[in-house]
Amino acid sequence: MEKNYEFLNHACIRFDFDGVVCYTDPYNLIGGKNDADIIFITHGHFDHYSISDIFKVGKDSTIFVIPEGVDTPELDEDSIVRVKPNNSYDVKGIKIETIPAYNINKQFHKKEEGWVGYILEHNGVKYYVAGDTDITAESRKVKCDVAFVPVGGTYTMTSEEAAQLVNEIKPQIAVPIHYGKVVGSRNDAKKFQSLLDENIECNFI
Repeated sequence: MEKNYEFLNHACIRFDFDGVVCYTDPYNLIGGKNDADIIFITHGHFDHYSISDIFKVGKDSTIFVIPEGVDTPELDEDSIVRVKPNNSYDVKGIKIETIPAYNINKQFHKKEEGWVGYILEHNGVKYYVAGDTDITAESRKVKCDVAFVPVGGTYTMTSEEAAQLVNEIKPQIAVPIHYGKVVGSRNDAKKFQSLLDENIECNFI
């Protein structure tokens, strides 16, 4: 499988889908290429909707895919595709599914907020960017080839829980995210890797 993604930090991933450049949740970036065709925002917390980092990667023609209810006064509403959980979209040829992202036993990310993770499909390959979530009924039904899952705990799944989810949904590749900046450490990513089924490849930086 072609590796057309790069984990930058925290929950920010850069994809290059045959020249359509996409970012998820730009945050705490050093410099930027201003090359984003699409920027996906999972929810409105400061480490996921960071306008200074959005401006580092965005350009005049960037399309923003953002859940309804996230306040975006700095952006031109005409450039925003507003999304709801459990829906499908097509933006610049990228097929998109929105998966609810929420906490089960804590209050940081409430289901009623309508925040999301994304499944991005390109050339028949599905990439699941989970967003800030616990293991949920919806995430357990995800079918994907590559899964980007939070492992830092506190606000999201722990490394153990993330491994449990990935072992259940069985992607070909798993990438731990949401560690090393706000919460969690590289050790969480290593622990996640150690708990994966042997048939699942783990990529992390």
